[in-house]
Amino acid sequence: MDERDVEGWFREYLAAYAACGRGERETESLLEYYGVPLLITTDGGVHSLAGGEQVVAGVRPQVEAMRRAGFDRSEVLGVEVTGLNAVSALVRGSFSWQRPDGTEFHRVTVCYLVTDGPVGRRISVLAVQSPEAGAPLA
Repeated sequence: MDERDVEGWFREYLAAYAACGRGERETESLLEYYGVPLLITTDGGVHSLAGGEQVVAGVRPQVEAMRRAGFDRSEVLGVEVTGLNAVSALVRGSFSWQRPDGTEFHRVTVCYLVTDGPVGRRISVLAVQSPEAGAPLA
């Protein structure tokens, strides 16, 4: 997979995700970016989401939390894209979630497995990195 193409696609995803966090788009619109099935891993466990409704239900709590916190934008602290083969790439990004006044309310590092399948490019695995697992990208 071409790393520059993935970077551009990933920027589009980040813009769509931020729009959901601000309430400008519905969570369901993220199905343009998430694969079905979708595997999500966090310190809380592994979640295999087999249908579109499950994917939306799995992502909705995070979007709602962003809205409650007054999310305005994500500052990208760093993104690395590594092409793995012709149909997949690994994206690792660190982000600062901020309110309109620029105050940070959350910092997160996430690894995404991006795949190119029959319906196009999608995130197939979303793995939230534990804070103690390493420093954010710089």
